[in-house]
Amino acid sequence: MERAYSLLTVRSADDAARVIEGIASTPTPDRYGDIVEPLGAKFRTPMPLLWQHDARAPVGQVEFATATADGIPFRASIAIIDEPGTLKERLDEAWQSVKAQLVRAVSIGFRPIEYAFMDDGGMHFLEWEWLELSLVTIPANSEATIQTIKSIDTTTRAALGIGGGHVVRLSQPARARASKAFVIQTIHRENQQ
Repeated sequence: MERAYSLLTVRSADDAARVIEGIASTPTPDRYGDIVEPLGAKFRTPMPLLWQHDARAPVGQVEFATATADGIPFRASIAIIDEPGTLKERLDEAWQSVKAQLVRAVSIGFRPIEYAFMDDGGMHFLEWEWLELSLVTIPANSEATIQTIKSIDTTTRAALGIGGGHVVRLSQPARARASKAFVIQTIHRENQQ
């Protein structure tokens, strides 16, 4: 199975539902020089959402995805269970890591169907079967960072007497550089109460 890392734009972080939204794949070359064409994706949802590409560590499901020329926007949920144990700990760790911006990227696991070798040595995956999406710590794509996390449960929080939601915006991802070095983004907080 091949893996390709890409942009994770978390637009919403709802504690009650643990829903994340983002971009699963872009046509930007990764640090290995490979390109995975978003419009070449073949998949069905729901699809497994894994923790760090470990097939023994599922954390949720990809519920929605649609391919565009610029990328594949997706919506996924991290499961919630109340029973104490290893599974609860893994699910809570995954959710807390995304919210705390410690895990800021996603990676697709796929099977190539049609591909071509490029002059620079990379591969251009024209058609591929998308098997899983993983939350990952270290992306191969220099643009693989979370841009926005927005709490969407402000009504519920207000009803419980908890302060309103807030938006955290990260600076724009750096464009791929020749060295394709990892760039740490600056965090800006808005609407804090």
